[in-house]
Amino acid sequence: MTNSAPAAAAAEKEKLSANEILKAESNGLAGTIARTLADPDAEKFDAGDEQLIKFHGLYQQTDRDRRDGPRRHSVMVRTRQTGGVVTAEQYLLYDDLASRFGNGTLRLTTRQTVQIHGVVLGNLRETVRAINEALSTTLATAGDVNRNVIAPPEPRGGAVREQLRADAFTVTKALLPNATAYHEIWLDRRKISEGPYAPDYGAPDIYGPAMLPRKFKIAFAIPPRNDTDLFTNDLGFVAVTTGAPKPKRRTKKAAAKAETKPATEVLAGYDVYAGGGLGMTHGNAATFPRLADYCGRIRRADAVAVARAAVEIHRDFGDRANRRHARLKYLIDERGITWFVAELEARSGVKFARDATPESFATTGDNFGWHLQPGGADSASPRYFLTLPVASGRIADTTGSALKTALRKVVEKWRPAIFLTPSQNIILANLPHRARTEAGVIFLRHGVKLAGAGTGGDAATIARAAANTPATGATGAGAPSPTRLAALACPALPTCPLAITEAERALPEILDALEAELAALGLAGEKINVRITGCPNGCARPYTAEIAFIGRGANKYNIHLGATPAGTALNALWREAVPLAELVPTLRPVLRDFAARRRPAEPFGVFAARTLFEGVV
Repeated sequence: MTNSAPAAAAAEKEKLSANEILKAESNGLAGTIARTLADPDAEKFDAGDEQLIKFHGLYQQTDRDRRDGPRRHSVMVRTRQTGGVVTAEQYLLYDDLASRFGNGTLRLTTRQTVQIHGVVLGNLRETVRAINEALSTTLATAGDVNRNVIAPPEPRGGAVREQLRADAFTVTKALLPNATAYHEIWLDRRKISEGPYAPDYGAPDIYGPAMLPRKFKIAFAIPPRNDTDLFTNDLGFVAVTTGAPKPKRRTKKAAAKAETKPATEVLAGYDVYAGGGLGMTHGNAATFPRLADYCGRIRRADAVAVARAAVEIHRDFGDRANRRHARLKYLIDERGITWFVAELEARSGVKFARDATPESFATTGDNFGWHLQPGGADSASPRYFLTLPVASGRIADTTGSALKTALRKVVEKWRPAIFLTPSQNIILANLPHRARTEAGVIFLRHGVKLAGAGTGGDAATIARAAANTPATGATGAGAPSPTRLAALACPALPTCPLAITEAERALPEILDALEAELAALGLAGEKINVRITGCPNGCARPYTAEIAFIGRGANKYNIHLGATPAGTALNALWREAVPLAELVPTLRPVLRDFAARRRPAEPFGVFAARTLFEGVV
């Protein structure tokens, strides 16, 4: 009688995708990465390790603009910054690493992380080690694991925001993989004993040798601002607050102070959502963007148990045969949210309240300019934060705008707390009153345009100082339009291997044409969420944009219209394969119709959905 176990195992293995076999046989994600790093003649990782290094927070790339001679390989390094929290010391290190080992720029992502592009193999270990020594990490910022947990970035909101941010770090810690290979390869087996990402080697491994079927994303949000695009995540926690007494005083002075006093609410629990995700493939109807479904309400103390259970469900039921069908959204779409919640309750021991009215949202995006921090109005030394726009998240010195140099000078001088936003911008916090003027001078001298209410301190002093000092950039006059400030783009060409066409480099030209069109229609002050990607994978969250341009071919894009400004509805395909130069001319009739026939205060996306896809005139 023959043993059928090997045959059964072989048959089961045949059902797995190549990535699943690679992960399972990688010796704890080690592969041959260390051997390649030790080879002085090696220029790149082989195909297998190219997949495995993603779990270490690294992407192998080539310069696709270079068409002559052999390909030059480099690596993009992505840091982990839960909730977008970055210390001044970490920021200065990243700036230094980008200058020493990268392409000279930093890129802020829609998941509140930092990316350093262009690191060659010989400098990779030193780069990763330096990041860990700064009490950050690159571990699990890519690959089939829980990615960077995102949270509202603004440093105001009192106890609720602090409690929520603490929960984001707790969830992060609970879902980090126990990948000892990472510390063996990059840190010479040294364990990180302090910092927010120090691994708990005694904790049970939640993932197993094959990790998850695909990536997993978690977001936190505080209504009414959906600044994390929560519904596009696999799992979302929406803050539910309680204990906010009404102010006893009703004077004007008291009302003015209410905006800056620490909030008296406390975080009582969360409304939980699951099953969001945006990636799709052109021509494959089985792939599609999807917004998360409402699961119910939980206590704050249950957030970690629910997050672990959700990851376990994805691990155990996700599709390991077809990677295009492996996200949690497809599992929930097919089995239903009722099944998913029942499974969550069984695994976590948490009972979801389904009779609560979910919290609602009004808008997305960032509040630009200078803002007084909580408690500032009553303080002898008020503190401020500045939300600074960063076009496409690219921190660089360019002709007319030395943003990278200006930011470094401000961070070196005041050592602010730093928060990265899911809209690819940066917040500098805990700044003294005098910094409003002094930092304003620095930015102006370097051609950096601020935006929003209160773009500086003493405007006369700023103007006088700028006039009397040689500038290294443009004047900085003319704040970006609301539409430009809201725009997002993925990197696309020349570094992303999945890009079909341009995104980041095409966006300025598109916005120039769109702004001119809006101005001609009397809509110059209108905020329309515009997003562009070089492929359909959704890295810049295009499917929740009011206008989205999604790469369809070389210099051609699908146009999607009709999402809401609050990120609570998906847009829809309107036109296919439109050439780059014709994108705004193709939109012109809709924009003109919007200017002439919109309802009072109706956003463009709502108007487009109503008139183009619902047949309502």
